Amino acid sequence: MEVQTAAAVTEENIFLAMNCLLIAIGNIGGPLIVRLYFLHGGKRIWFSGCLQTAGWPIMLIPLLLSYTRRRSTTTGAKLFLMNLRVFSEAAAVGVLFGLSSYLYSYGMAKLPVSTALLSAMQLVFMAVFAFLVVNQKFTAYSINTVVLLTAGAVVLGLHASSERPEGESDNEYWSGFVTMVTASALYGFSITLVELTYKKAKQGVTYNLVMEIQLVMCFFATAFCIVGMLINNDFQVIQREAREFEVGAKKYYLVVVCIAIIRQCTFLGVVGVVFYSSSLFSGITTALCLPITQLLAVIFFNEKFQEEKGISLFLSLWGFISYLSGGIKCKHIKMKKNNGPDGELTIPIDTP
Repeated sequence: MEVQTAAAVTEENIFLAMNCLLIAIGNIGGPLIVRLYFLHGGKRIWFSGCLQTAGWPIMLIPLLLSYTRRRSTTTGAKLFLMNLRVFSEAAAVGVLFGLSSYLYSYGMAKLPVSTALLSAMQLVFMAVFAFLVVNQKFTAYSINTVVLLTAGAVVLGLHASSERPEGESDNEYWSGFVTMVTASALYGFSITLVELTYKKAKQGVTYNLVMEIQLVMCFFATAFCIVGMLINNDFQVIQREAREFEVGAKKYYLVVVCIAIIRQCTFLGVVGVVFYSSSLFSGITTALCLPITQLLAVIFFNEKFQEEKGISLFLSLWGFISYLSGGIKCKHIKMKKNNGPDGELTIPIDTP
């Protein structure tokens, strides 16, 4: 029994690490590729927002494979596992995601990548909402992590106005700044609602159900942005925008596809980390990726590397290491307390 339980914990840790990797891929590559779209002539905010979640059909592949496997072993297996309540909650959160995606795209259109990294403030909002909505318990380690990562985000904003894109007015710049912070708050709230959905679901929550929830959320988020595209007449100008794209129409469509795929990695990673750990840990993982993105922005977009960016990276790494060390220490203590009389390990994966 001890071997089986330990193996289960190891498997969960592997899946948690895989989802963290997906978050890293999405949050390091995502801002860069979205900014690339705007730098070379892309101007459609609603279209860009739609691309953030438009990769949802990819999720049909693992879901169909899972259904095929269930059908081969279980008579009368259902194609979708979620009940009506979970479906409606996922749809509502999806609309919030759609609005957040639009606001995020608007901010990325107005701000350089490094300044847009102020979206790391979503960690603060996520921590507050996690405390209020899902009663997240904080330790000295997790509080220290939130403070350090937030400090890193604040440092990024110290010289934000000096990196303003050429020809952009004060109103445009600061509207992008405020919009990005608003998007961060809305995103943090949405992720917390995802965790609440898991907790309140009146059915067994498995990773298969997690993928279904992501599918529904991204579908409704995409539908929300498509409505905005119809109102803004985006569909009529996409082909013209592709022809006028500075690096060519083929690369335009390549950028568009990459945005959809990379951002889908983000959402899959986030809902997976929330399932295996918590919304707070997903926010911490996301915030850790942001300073890495700013360093890549220096390389690819020739943005200035100021000392503040190095300090931000240092604080972020320090905060993440603090969180991991605290998690290891807390888990070790809980394992000792929860060992059965025969030494059987009973504690599941947990984070501080």
